[in-house]
Amino acid sequence: MTMQEYIDAAESALLHTYNRYQIVLEKGEGVHLYDMNGKEYLDFVAGIAVFALGYGNKRYNDALKDQIDKIIHTSNYYYNVPAIEAAKRIKEVSGMDRVFFTNSGAEAVEGAIKAARKYACNKEGHTDHEIIAMEHSFHGRTFGALSVTGNSHYREAFEPMIGNIRFASLNDFESVLKNVNDKTCAIIMETVQGEGGLTPATEDFLKQVRRLCDEKDILLILDEIQCGMGRTGYMYAWQRFGVKPDIMTTAKALGCGVPVGAFLMTEKVGANSLVAGDHGTTYGGNPLACRAVWTVLDIFKDEKILDNVNEVASYLSDKLDELKDRYDFIEEKRGVGLMQGLKFNRPVAPVINKCLEKGLIVINAGADIMRFVPPLVITRADVDKMADILNRSIEESF
Repeated sequence: MTMQEYIDAAESALLHTYNRYQIVLEKGEGVHLYDMNGKEYLDFVAGIAVFALGYGNKRYNDALKDQIDKIIHTSNYYYNVPAIEAAKRIKEVSGMDRVFFTNSGAEAVEGAIKAARKYACNKEGHTDHEIIAMEHSFHGRTFGALSVTGNSHYREAFEPMIGNIRFASLNDFESVLKNVNDKTCAIIMETVQGEGGLTPATEDFLKQVRRLCDEKDILLILDEIQCGMGRTGYMYAWQRFGVKPDIMTTAKALGCGVPVGAFLMTEKVGANSLVAGDHGTTYGGNPLACRAVWTVLDIFKDEKILDNVNEVASYLSDKLDELKDRYDFIEEKRGVGLMQGLKFNRPVAPVINKCLEKGLIVINAGADIMRFVPPLVITRADVDKMADILNRSIEESF
Protein backbone atom coordinates (compact mmCIF):
# COMPACT_ATOMS: atom_id res chain seq x y z
CA MET A 1 0.00 0.00 0.00
CA THR A 2 1.10 3.57 -0.67
CA MET A 3 1.31 6.21 2.03
CA GLN A 4 -1.91 7.80 0.78
CA GLU A 5 -3.69 4.45 0.80
CA TYR A 6 -2.68 3.95 4.44
CA ILE A 7 -3.96 7.44 5.28
CA ASP A 8 -7.27 6.68 3.55
CA ALA A 9 -7.55 3.40 5.46
CA ALA A 10 -6.92 5.20 8.74
CA GLU A 11 -9.60 7.78 8.00
CA SER A 12 -12.14 5.02 7.40
CA ALA A 13 -11.22 3.02 10.51
CA LEU A 14 -10.00 5.35 13.28
CA LEU A 15 -12.23 7.63 15.30
CA HIS A 16 -11.65 11.14 14.03
CA THR A 17 -10.49 12.82 17.23
CA TYR A 18 -7.25 14.13 15.68
CA ASN A 19 -6.59 16.28 12.64
CA ARG A 20 -3.48 14.39 11.64
CA TYR A 21 -0.68 15.66 9.43
CA GLN A 22 -0.70 13.85 6.10
CA ILE A 23 2.34 11.63 6.55
CA VAL A 24 2.80 8.07 7.80
CA LEU A 25 5.88 7.81 9.99
CA GLU A 26 7.64 4.48 9.70
CA LYS A 27 10.92 4.57 11.64
CA GLY A 28 13.25 6.75 13.67
CA GLU A 29 16.97 7.10 14.16
CA GLY A 30 18.63 9.49 16.59
CA VAL A 31 16.69 12.76 16.42
CA HIS A 32 15.22 12.05 12.98
CA LEU A 33 12.01 10.38 11.81
CA TYR A 34 11.32 8.87 8.40
CA ASP A 35 8.04 8.47 6.57
CA MET A 36 7.03 5.53 4.36
CA ASN A 37 8.61 7.19 1.34
CA GLY A 38 11.96 7.55 3.09
CA LYS A 39 11.75 11.31 3.63
CA GLU A 40 13.77 12.47 6.66
CA TYR A 41 12.39 14.85 9.31
CA LEU A 42 14.29 16.58 12.10
CA ASP A 43 12.09 15.94 15.14
CA PHE A 44 11.49 18.85 17.51
CA VAL A 45 8.38 17.27 19.02
CA ALA A 46 9.70 13.95 20.39
CA GLY A 47 6.23 12.43 20.47
CA ILE A 48 5.08 15.44 22.54
CA ALA A 49 8.03 15.45 24.96
CA VAL A 50 8.14 11.65 25.19
CA PHE A 51 11.16 10.36 23.26
CA ALA A 52 13.80 12.06 25.41
CA LEU A 53 16.57 9.65 24.37
CA GLY A 54 15.88 9.89 20.65
CA TYR A 55 15.15 6.91 18.46
CA GLY A 56 17.06 3.65 18.30
CA ASN A 57 18.95 3.89 21.58
CA LYS A 58 20.56 0.43 21.67
CA ARG A 59 20.72 0.10 25.44
CA TYR A 60 17.04 0.97 25.77
CA ASN A 61 15.96 -1.32 22.92
CA ASP A 62 18.04 -4.24 24.18
CA ALA A 63 16.58 -3.94 27.68
CA LEU A 64 13.02 -4.09 26.36
CA LYS A 65 13.81 -7.04 24.10
CA ASP A 66 15.34 -8.85 27.06
CA GLN A 67 12.25 -8.19 29.19
CA ILE A 68 9.87 -9.36 26.46
CA ASP A 69 11.69 -12.68 26.45
CA LYS A 70 11.27 -12.96 30.24
CA ILE A 71 7.77 -11.74 31.14
CA ILE A 72 5.58 -8.83 30.04
CA HIS A 73 2.69 -8.91 32.50
CA THR A 74 1.77 -10.54 35.80
CA SER A 75 -0.74 -8.19 37.55
CA ASN A 76 -0.27 -6.31 40.81
CA TYR A 77 -1.21 -9.28 42.93
CA TYR A 78 2.46 -10.26 42.69
CA TYR A 79 5.80 -8.46 42.96
CA ASN A 80 8.07 -8.05 39.95
CA VAL A 81 11.71 -6.97 39.85
CA PRO A 82 11.42 -4.21 37.20
CA ALA A 83 8.72 -2.41 39.20
CA ILE A 84 10.82 -2.56 42.36
CA GLU A 85 13.96 -1.33 40.56
CA ALA A 86 12.01 1.41 38.77
CA ALA A 87 10.44 2.56 42.05
CA LYS A 88 13.84 2.73 43.77
CA ARG A 89 15.26 4.87 40.97
CA ILE A 90 12.34 7.26 40.63
CA LYS A 91 12.30 7.79 44.39
CA GLU A 92 16.00 8.66 44.25
CA VAL A 93 15.71 11.25 41.47
CA SER A 94 12.46 12.79 42.73
CA GLY A 95 12.99 12.80 46.48
CA MET A 96 9.46 11.44 46.96
CA ASP A 97 8.62 8.46 49.17
CA ARG A 98 5.80 6.38 47.65
CA VAL A 99 5.12 5.46 44.02
CA PHE A 100 2.09 4.18 42.11
CA PHE A 101 2.71 3.27 38.47
CA THR A 102 -0.01 4.02 35.93
CA ASN A 103 -0.42 3.63 32.16
CA SER A 104 -0.57 7.34 31.31
CA GLY A 105 -0.28 10.87 32.60
CA ALA A 106 -4.03 11.32 32.81
CA GLU A 107 -4.30 8.24 35.02
CA ALA A 108 -1.54 9.65 37.22
CA VAL A 109 -3.59 12.83 37.69
CA GLU A 110 -6.67 10.75 38.51
CA GLY A 111 -4.72 8.94 41.22
CA ALA A 112 -3.33 12.19 42.60
CA ILE A 113 -6.83 13.65 42.92
CA LYS A 114 -8.10 10.52 44.66
CA ALA A 115 -5.15 10.51 47.07
CA ALA A 116 -5.72 14.16 47.98
CA ARG A 117 -9.43 13.67 48.62
CA LYS A 118 -8.87 10.49 50.62
CA TYR A 119 -6.24 12.29 52.74
CA ALA A 120 -8.74 15.07 53.49
CA CYS A 121 -11.54 12.60 54.18
CA ASN A 122 -9.37 10.68 56.65
CA LYS A 123 -8.38 13.89 58.37
CA GLU A 124 -11.78 15.57 58.62
CA GLY A 125 -14.35 12.82 58.19
CA HIS A 126 -16.33 14.29 55.29
CA THR A 127 -16.17 14.16 51.49
CA ASP A 128 -17.15 17.60 50.19
CA HIS A 129 -13.62 18.93 49.81
CA GLU A 130 -12.51 21.29 47.05
CA ILE A 131 -9.45 21.49 44.81
CA ILE A 132 -7.96 24.66 43.36
CA ALA A 133 -6.57 24.32 39.82
CA MET A 134 -5.09 26.89 37.43
CA GLU A 135 -6.62 28.61 34.43
CA HIS A 136 -5.04 27.66 31.07
CA SER A 137 -3.81 24.39 32.58
CA PHE A 138 -3.99 20.99 30.93
CA HIS A 139 -3.98 17.76 32.93
CA GLY A 140 -5.54 15.17 30.59
CA ARG A 141 -8.75 13.95 28.98
CA THR A 142 -10.25 11.60 31.58
CA PHE A 143 -13.00 13.02 33.79
CA GLY A 144 -10.95 13.83 36.86
CA ALA A 145 -8.04 15.22 34.86
CA LEU A 146 -10.42 17.17 32.65
CA SER A 147 -12.18 18.58 35.70
CA VAL A 148 -8.97 20.31 36.81
CA THR A 149 -8.02 21.43 33.29
CA GLY A 150 -8.39 25.18 33.13
CA ASN A 151 -9.82 25.55 29.66
CA SER A 152 -13.60 25.48 29.41
CA HIS A 153 -13.44 24.51 25.73
CA TYR A 154 -12.17 21.05 26.72
CA ARG A 155 -14.79 20.58 29.44
CA GLU A 156 -18.06 22.10 28.30
CA ALA A 157 -19.38 19.25 26.08
CA PHE A 158 -18.79 16.69 28.84
CA GLU A 159 -20.17 18.45 31.90
CA PRO A 160 -20.97 17.96 34.67
CA MET A 161 -17.41 17.33 35.78
CA ILE A 162 -16.44 15.79 39.12
CA GLY A 163 -17.32 19.01 40.97
CA ASN A 164 -15.84 21.07 43.80
CA ILE A 165 -13.12 22.54 41.57
CA ARG A 166 -12.15 26.21 41.66
CA PHE A 167 -9.80 27.97 39.25
CA ALA A 168 -7.13 30.53 40.07
CA SER A 169 -4.54 32.25 37.87
CA LEU A 170 -0.99 30.92 37.60
CA ASN A 171 1.53 33.32 39.18
CA ASP A 172 -1.24 35.36 40.83
CA PHE A 173 -1.16 34.43 44.50
CA GLU A 174 -4.06 36.74 45.39
CA SER A 175 -6.31 34.77 43.04
CA VAL A 176 -5.36 31.60 44.93
CA LEU A 177 -6.12 33.20 48.28
CA LYS A 178 -9.56 34.28 47.05
CA ASN A 179 -10.43 30.64 46.32
CA VAL A 180 -9.14 29.08 49.55
CA ASN A 181 -11.70 28.10 52.17
CA ASP A 182 -12.17 25.52 54.92
CA LYS A 183 -13.00 22.84 52.32
CA THR A 184 -9.83 23.27 50.23
CA CYS A 185 -7.87 20.02 50.29
CA ALA A 186 -5.40 20.50 47.43
CA ILE A 187 -3.92 22.93 44.93
CA ILE A 188 -2.87 21.44 41.60
CA MET A 189 -0.74 23.04 38.89
CA GLU A 190 1.75 22.27 36.17
CA THR A 191 5.16 23.51 37.26
CA VAL A 192 5.50 24.69 33.65
CA GLN A 193 2.25 24.91 31.72
CA GLY A 194 2.53 22.97 28.45
CA GLU A 195 -0.62 23.02 26.31
CA GLY A 196 -1.58 26.30 27.97
CA GLY A 197 1.31 28.20 26.43
CA LEU A 198 4.75 27.22 27.83
CA THR A 199 4.37 29.38 30.95
CA PRO A 200 6.53 28.50 33.99
CA ALA A 201 5.29 29.02 37.54
CA THR A 202 7.52 31.66 39.11
CA GLU A 203 9.70 30.99 42.12
CA ASP A 204 7.81 33.49 44.27
CA PHE A 205 4.44 32.02 43.32
CA LEU A 206 5.50 28.44 44.03
CA LYS A 207 6.99 29.38 47.38
CA GLN A 208 3.92 31.39 48.39
CA VAL A 209 1.62 28.50 47.52
CA ARG A 210 3.89 26.05 49.36
CA ARG A 211 3.79 28.20 52.52
CA LEU A 212 0.01 28.47 52.28
CA CYS A 213 -0.32 24.70 51.94
CA ASP A 214 1.94 24.14 54.94
CA GLU A 215 -0.03 26.58 57.08
CA LYS A 216 -3.43 25.05 56.28
CA ASP A 217 -2.46 21.39 55.69
CA ILE A 218 -3.50 21.67 52.04
CA LEU A 219 -1.75 19.28 49.67
CA LEU A 220 0.31 20.73 46.83
CA ILE A 221 0.06 18.61 43.66
CA LEU A 222 2.60 19.41 40.94
CA ASP A 223 1.95 18.02 37.48
CA GLU A 224 5.36 17.22 35.96
CA ILE A 225 4.04 15.08 33.12
CA GLN A 226 5.41 17.25 30.32
CA CYS A 227 7.91 19.47 32.12
CA GLY A 228 9.52 16.70 34.16
CA MET A 229 12.11 14.03 33.33
CA GLY A 230 14.94 16.49 32.66
CA ARG A 231 13.19 18.77 30.19
CA THR A 232 13.89 21.95 32.17
CA GLY A 233 17.47 20.99 33.03
CA TYR A 234 16.39 19.47 36.35
CA MET A 235 15.03 15.98 36.75
CA TYR A 236 11.78 17.58 37.85
CA ALA A 237 11.00 21.24 37.26
CA TRP A 238 10.13 21.98 40.89
CA GLN A 239 13.72 21.13 41.85
CA ARG A 240 14.83 24.34 40.16
CA PHE A 241 13.41 26.27 43.12
CA GLY A 242 13.38 23.54 45.77
CA VAL A 243 9.59 23.68 46.20
CA LYS A 244 8.74 20.06 46.91
CA PRO A 245 5.15 18.91 46.33
CA ASP A 246 3.13 16.59 48.52
CA ILE A 247 1.99 14.68 45.43
CA MET A 248 3.64 14.69 42.00
CA THR A 249 2.61 13.26 38.65
CA THR A 250 5.00 12.13 35.93
CA ALA A 251 4.73 10.33 32.57
CA LYS A 252 5.74 11.05 28.94
CA ALA A 253 9.56 10.70 28.95
CA LEU A 254 9.38 8.42 31.99
CA GLY A 255 9.11 5.45 29.61
CA CYS A 256 10.51 7.11 26.46
CA GLY A 257 7.81 5.60 24.27
CA VAL A 258 6.46 2.76 26.37
CA PRO A 259 3.13 3.96 27.85
CA VAL A 260 3.77 4.51 31.57
CA GLY A 261 3.12 7.17 34.18
CA ALA A 262 3.21 7.47 37.93
CA PHE A 263 1.98 9.53 40.83
CA LEU A 264 4.29 9.90 43.80
CA MET A 265 3.74 11.24 47.29
CA THR A 266 5.47 11.98 50.55
CA GLU A 267 5.36 9.45 53.37
CA LYS A 268 2.87 11.66 55.22
CA VAL A 269 0.40 11.48 52.36
CA GLY A 270 1.13 7.83 51.67
CA ALA A 271 0.46 6.83 55.27
CA ASN A 272 -2.81 8.78 55.45
CA SER A 273 -4.54 8.34 52.10
CA LEU A 274 -4.92 5.38 49.74
CA VAL A 275 -4.99 1.86 51.18
CA ALA A 276 -5.73 -1.60 49.76
CA GLY A 277 -8.95 -1.47 47.76
CA ASP A 278 -8.90 2.31 47.22
CA HIS A 279 -7.08 2.32 43.88
CA GLY A 280 -5.82 -0.17 41.32
CA THR A 281 -4.81 -0.88 37.75
CA THR A 282 -4.52 -3.98 35.60
CA TYR A 283 -1.55 -2.95 33.50
CA GLY A 284 0.09 -0.25 35.62
CA GLY A 285 3.49 -1.28 36.93
CA ASN A 286 3.80 -4.26 34.60
CA PRO A 287 7.33 -5.64 34.06
CA LEU A 288 7.74 -4.33 30.50
CA ALA A 289 6.76 -0.74 31.30
CA CYS A 290 8.82 -0.69 34.47
CA ARG A 291 11.85 -2.16 32.70
CA ALA A 292 11.57 0.87 30.41
CA VAL A 293 11.48 3.23 33.41
CA TRP A 294 14.38 1.46 35.11
CA THR A 295 16.47 1.64 31.92
CA VAL A 296 15.58 5.25 31.09
CA LEU A 297 16.58 6.47 34.54
CA ASP A 298 19.87 4.59 34.37
CA ILE A 299 20.64 6.07 30.93
CA PHE A 300 19.79 9.56 32.16
CA LYS A 301 22.34 9.13 34.93
CA ASP A 302 25.09 7.31 33.05
CA GLU A 303 24.95 9.43 29.89
CA LYS A 304 24.55 12.75 31.78
CA ILE A 305 21.42 13.73 29.88
CA LEU A 306 20.80 16.75 32.14
CA ASP A 307 24.21 18.18 31.26
CA ASN A 308 23.30 18.12 27.58
CA VAL A 309 19.93 19.75 28.28
CA ASN A 310 21.55 22.61 30.16
CA GLU A 311 24.15 23.17 27.45
CA VAL A 312 21.87 22.99 24.42
CA ALA A 313 18.88 24.74 26.04
CA SER A 314 20.70 28.06 26.32
CA TYR A 315 21.72 27.77 22.67
CA LEU A 316 18.12 27.02 21.63
CA SER A 317 16.95 29.99 23.68
CA ASP A 318 19.40 32.30 21.91
CA LYS A 319 18.30 31.08 18.48
CA LEU A 320 14.63 31.59 19.31
CA ASP A 321 15.42 35.07 20.65
CA GLU A 322 17.09 35.89 17.33
CA LEU A 323 13.94 34.87 15.48
CA LYS A 324 11.76 36.88 17.86
CA ASP A 325 13.90 39.98 17.27
CA ARG A 326 13.84 39.47 13.50
CA TYR A 327 10.06 39.40 13.08
CA ASP A 328 7.74 41.93 14.69
CA PHE A 329 4.81 39.46 14.56
CA ILE A 330 6.63 37.18 17.02
CA GLU A 331 5.63 38.72 20.32
CA GLU A 332 7.38 36.60 22.92
CA LYS A 333 9.73 33.71 23.60
CA ARG A 334 8.54 31.52 26.47
CA GLY A 335 9.53 28.46 28.43
CA VAL A 336 12.59 27.00 30.08
CA GLY A 337 15.17 24.34 29.21
CA LEU A 338 14.17 22.25 26.19
CA MET A 339 10.52 23.20 26.63
CA GLN A 340 10.22 26.51 24.82
CA GLY A 341 7.83 28.36 22.58
CA LEU A 342 7.36 31.38 20.33
CA LYS A 343 4.14 33.38 20.60
CA PHE A 344 2.97 34.88 17.31
CA ASN A 345 0.26 37.50 16.82
CA ARG A 346 -1.36 35.20 14.27
CA PRO A 347 -2.04 31.47 13.79
CA VAL A 348 1.10 29.35 13.49
CA ALA A 349 -0.43 26.49 11.46
CA PRO A 350 0.91 27.80 8.11
CA VAL A 351 4.46 27.85 9.49
CA ILE A 352 4.14 24.36 10.98
CA ASN A 353 2.90 22.97 7.67
CA LYS A 354 5.70 24.68 5.77
CA CYS A 355 8.26 23.27 8.22
CA LEU A 356 6.87 19.80 7.65
CA GLU A 357 7.32 20.22 3.89
CA LYS A 358 10.95 21.14 4.52
CA GLY A 359 11.65 18.23 6.84
CA LEU A 360 11.15 19.73 10.31
CA ILE A 361 8.52 18.49 12.76
CA VAL A 362 7.21 21.09 15.23
CA ILE A 363 3.82 21.54 16.90
CA ASN A 364 1.70 24.25 18.44
CA ALA A 365 0.50 24.98 21.98
CA GLY A 366 -2.64 26.89 21.16
CA ALA A 367 -3.37 28.54 17.84
CA ASP A 368 -0.71 31.23 18.12
CA ILE A 369 2.19 29.51 19.93
CA MET A 370 4.82 27.28 18.34
CA ARG A 371 6.24 24.70 20.74
CA PHE A 372 9.73 23.17 20.78
CA VAL A 373 10.11 19.97 22.85
CA PRO A 374 12.85 18.00 21.06
CA PRO A 375 14.62 14.86 22.26
CA LEU A 376 16.93 15.75 25.14
CA VAL A 377 19.92 14.43 23.16
CA ILE A 378 19.80 17.11 20.44
CA THR A 379 22.98 19.00 19.59
CA ARG A 380 23.77 22.60 18.68
CA ALA A 381 24.01 21.49 15.06
CA ASP A 382 20.42 20.20 15.28
CA VAL A 383 19.32 23.55 16.69
CA ASP A 384 21.08 25.37 13.82
CA LYS A 385 19.30 23.19 11.26
CA MET A 386 15.95 23.73 12.98
CA ALA A 387 16.43 27.51 13.11
CA ASP A 388 17.35 27.65 9.42
CA ILE A 389 14.30 25.66 8.32
CA LEU A 390 12.03 27.59 10.66
CA ASN A 391 13.31 30.95 9.41
CA ARG A 392 12.76 29.99 5.77
CA SER A 393 9.30 28.62 6.62
CA ILE A 394 8.31 31.84 8.36
CA GLU A 395 9.46 33.92 5.39
CA GLU A 396 7.44 31.79 2.98
CA SER A 397 4.33 31.73 5.20
CA PHE A 398 3.82 35.42 5.97
